Amino acid sequence: MIWIALSVMAAAFQTLRFMLQKTLSMGPLSAGGATLARFLYTAPFACLLALGYLSWRGQGLPAIGGAFWPYVLAGGLAQILATWCVVAIFASRNFAVGITFKKTEVMLTALVGFVVLGDTVTLGGLAAICVGLVGVLVLSDIPEGAGGLLKRAMNRAAGLGLLSGVLFAISAVTYRGATLDVASADALTRALVTIPCVTVSQTLGLGLWIVVKEPGQLTNVLKAWRTAVWMGLTGLGGSLGWFTAFTLMNAAYVFAVGQIEVIFSIVASVLFFGEKITRREGVGMLFITVSVIGLVVLY
Repeated sequence: MIWIALSVMAAAFQTLRFMLQKTLSMGPLSAGGATLARFLYTAPFACLLALGYLSWRGQGLPAIGGAFWPYVLAGGLAQILATWCVVAIFASRNFAVGITFKKTEVMLTALVGFVVLGDTVTLGGLAAICVGLVGVLVLSDIPEGAGGLLKRAMNRAAGLGLLSGVLFAISAVTYRGATLDVASADALTRALVTIPCVTVSQTLGLGLWIVVKEPGQLTNVLKAWRTAVWMGLTGLGGSLGWFTAFTLMNAAYVFAVGQIEVIFSIVASVLFFGEKITRREGVGMLFITVSVIGLVVLY
């Protein structure tokens, strides 16, 4: 099934992007600056790829429905805020755990998808999602391991992770809605029409905010182009995989398969950042990995 391959591809590109984003956020860029760099350096490539593909197919821009732009703008804002949360997580927990907290998006996407688009999941899929929830709860321990259950569930990293999950769920469902509102039978055309609209609007909106609220950050973002341009390319690769998969399948299932990113992030955490995974973190990520496998088998 092509949507599964696209989801795995998107997860791999997204892991690479977050690695680059973490590197930038640990340098001269703030969380907002690193988030802006992701969109700023993706937008030009997204526009060129869309124009090239449509020209190659010998077709103009397809018609879009009335809900397209509301979906695009809502999803773009949610993704900006969610990405900002993920970058902020890196200051509290290591790379792999930060990505795993973000994976609450899978559980939440099922709920948001049902409310917004009427997408449903099977009972088997719901059971697998609950297994993933157990993994997230295991991971919600503070680094020192002190305090009771409430304190463990209310620490900063857990809060940021859950918030990013809600926001990524909203962005996924609204992006799926936007792609479905493009009048084309070709899944790739739907994705390539939507991605530039999203990334350009995100660049303009967040760029204006950064100029007003964080003077100097835009200059730092432009100076960091040697690294940021690769973040843009990996961001485009991830977006292309996600958006195309969204046109083919329920967003909750797409993100469920995309949880393989947890495995990719462990490899990145150990090999590239020299970080160690604790026993508790390993158990939590094991639960989430089992959840991914269950969702793929039982959907």
